[in-house]
Amino acid sequence: MTETVAAILAAHRAGTMTPAQTVARSYQRIRAHNDPAIFISLRDERDAIAEAERLADPTLPLYGVPVAVKDNIDVAGLPTTAACPAFSFAPAQDATAVARLRAAGAIIIGKTNLDQFATGLVGVRSPYGIPKNPVRGDLVPGGSSSGSAVAVSAGLVPLALGTDTAGSGRVPAMLNNIVGLKPSLGLISTTGVVPACRTLDCISVFALTVDDAVAALAVMGWPDDTDPFSRNRPLGNLAAFPSKLKLGVPNSGQLKFFGDREAEKAYDDACRRWQALGAELVAFDLEPFYETARLLYEGPWVAERYLVIRDLLASAPEAVHPVTREITIGGARPTAADTFAALYRLEALRRITERTFAQLDAIMLPTAPTVYSTADVLANPIELNSRLGTYTNFVNLLDLCGLALPAAMQSDGAPFGITLLAPAGRDATLASIGRVFHADTGLMLGARPLPQPPLTAVSAQAGAGEITIAVVGAHLSGMALNGELTALDARLLEATATAPDYKLYALDTTPPKPGMLRVEAGAGASIKLELWAMSPAAFGKFVAAIPPPLSIGTVRLADGRQAKGFIVEPAAIAGARDISTYGGWRAFIAEKAKAS
Repeated sequence: MTETVAAILAAHRAGTMTPAQTVARSYQRIRAHNDPAIFISLRDERDAIAEAERLADPTLPLYGVPVAVKDNIDVAGLPTTAACPAFSFAPAQDATAVARLRAAGAIIIGKTNLDQFATGLVGVRSPYGIPKNPVRGDLVPGGSSSGSAVAVSAGLVPLALGTDTAGSGRVPAMLNNIVGLKPSLGLISTTGVVPACRTLDCISVFALTVDDAVAALAVMGWPDDTDPFSRNRPLGNLAAFPSKLKLGVPNSGQLKFFGDREAEKAYDDACRRWQALGAELVAFDLEPFYETARLLYEGPWVAERYLVIRDLLASAPEAVHPVTREITIGGARPTAADTFAALYRLEALRRITERTFAQLDAIMLPTAPTVYSTADVLANPIELNSRLGTYTNFVNLLDLCGLALPAAMQSDGAPFGITLLAPAGRDATLASIGRVFHADTGLMLGARPLPQPPLTAVSAQAGAGEITIAVVGAHLSGMALNGELTALDARLLEATATAPDYKLYALDTTPPKPGMLRVEAGAGASIKLELWAMSPAAFGKFVAAIPPPLSIGTVRLADGRQAKGFIVEPAAIAGARDISTYGGWRAFIAEKAKAS
């Protein structure tokens, strides 16, 4: 059975499955699947299970979730090869993104295969073999993040990291019937990533659902001082599907499907699905995007790829895959004049495409125009690879964010997908609308015949880098001390309640405040509270000003979540009135006011 990140977290927090059991199950599935081309290196199973057993905080956002990492991203203790044995090295530490996943409770399982040096969209350019596409075995797995996409689609892990420079986080998503999230440039740090084109590279996320992908992005997506390309682009929160969504689709006749009539029909069906969901489709000119795409490999950006491996090309050219060598060596040719001419043209194209987005929430394109078999690609490696990048090569040059979504399963068993694109910073917007489209398709998750989980209602969430705090008394909205929160720019997320494990006492303080005490599970009451989000700096100021006998501890919520929140020192409740039966401070205050 394939599980989503959300389902795994729910099982871990409910105690029906432990993180160690989930990690052990991933290793069992890897052995049973028996495709040695998916992973280049696997972490020692006992070590991974031991790390899972040491996890002690169920509130961690990825508590015990197994994750695979593309092998051009550093993981301490495992070699980084970029699918080139002669290039292999032992990193001294985790890439920043990997470190943040670990800090969020994720367990790294291993390093996945890729098109060598992340050059390719096909997944066949690796000395470590070709991962078999689990959706339809004769098709290429897609690249360059082949192993990561296959591992998620096959149910070996629920989450994997890829990278995306020209489509490597989106094309494999389509070919494996999974979600591929390509964030805004600079949102996730690339410190510890072997560059392809350093100015265009980003870490991407593969998952079974949009919500799972966003959960991973939320813990990785914040600035990093060690990365000069890192940008402060707050992720924002998921929102309800907008009532007036304007979605761009290309002018009639501008899309290319290279003779694939089924893919063309699947795109038209996707358009109709969007309209049924309430979107207004607005035609736009795709030609400036096509021209931008041509700049990526016909222009000077291939010099960035050459820069990474020029020493290896000079000393041991036979160590580089022949197709990768042919493409990369062209990077030695552009002159400085060529580079500036291309930069000038790119800037002009950016201005043109910005006008396209001015009246649109996003545009919707095929992720790839068609699919190809491994045999076809091996026979015609460069041309067919280029076709797969028709709708992906321009994205990072134009500083767009993207979300690749499964859209259809064709009659011959080939998957088809669409990609939402928008200007940088609209990652949460794409996720908010994309999750509704994906759920509406009713498609199976990955390569397994499993139904999609019900789409959960969107509630306000803390953004990347924010801290959630639970308040139960005078800091509730409209109450005496609420101004202390709003003065620190805290945001109200939701009203909810604790698990029935607490008692609430009226303390003798000025102004009046309650004290909430944790008791034996089920022996107390469910106490109403509010969740607020604030920056770490604001949280520090707020906590520093809290007077005794109150303090901040971990509060268990009715739905199994946990949050930092107000608790009282046990000694302070001696002689205090037990007001638990009111179910919350607001009800108690209202009753007092009525009595007076």
